[in-house]
Amino acid sequence: MIEAKELRKQFTRQDKHKKKTAFYAVDGVSFQTEPGQVLGILGANGAGKTTLLRMLAGIMEQTSGSVEVDGQNYKQNAIEIKRKIGFLSGNTKLYNRLTPHELIQMCGKLYGIKRSVVDRREQEILKLLNLEELQNARIGNLSTGQTQRVGIARLLVHDPKYYILDEATTGLDVISSQIILDFIKDEKQNGKTILYSTHYMEEAENICDRVLMINHGKVIETGAPQRIKELTNTTNLRDAFFRLIGGVSNEE
Repeated sequence: MIEAKELRKQFTRQDKHKKKTAFYAVDGVSFQTEPGQVLGILGANGAGKTTLLRMLAGIMEQTSGSVEVDGQNYKQNAIEIKRKIGFLSGNTKLYNRLTPHELIQMCGKLYGIKRSVVDRREQEILKLLNLEELQNARIGNLSTGQTQRVGIARLLVHDPKYYILDEATTGLDVISSQIILDFIKDEKQNGKTILYSTHYMEEAENICDRVLMINHGKVIETGAPQRIKELTNTTNLRDAFFRLIGGVSNEE
């Protein structure tokens, strides 16, 4: 279980007059995951989704609050925790000169996995993500959607218990998006826990068991999609989100 308790992350911004102001990108967020569920982190661009997920993945340190993974914290157990997590963002950079085959093999070595196990996992992963015909192509020559699938392939080598996926389908074509969504559904059936951030509300309705709606760094509602729609008297999560924030402001 991943548990966040009153997580906050403070940054400083500077206006046109060079006046500096402190603000919280994430402001008092608390929740916990459940095994075999997809938890959607929903909100507009700039809502704090990426900052939250980076803290959960141990990439960024929180200003206050805590993150625990299976009862452990990052300060004492960072390496052990990170072995349980697969993290992917929409702008994850890969080595363009490598092929998917070479990248998977390299990641296997970094995790200390036996070559025979990596070879077996590679074939399973390439088939799962429809990358078999591209395994020897240079990553730099692949399309955006193909590159994103290679990024997910990288996550699968060490068979993580938790996936933290930050806007994994943003900017992708419909086929690549569906392959990634099908992968999430399959891993859920395998008992994995997936944290999935997106601003595509329709996508979240399709795959999420629970959602955490965030606006300006704060949780504005959480629960099953159906519950939130009933609570807001709406028929979809997009309308529910706007109902909760009071409509569209000039800042959104």
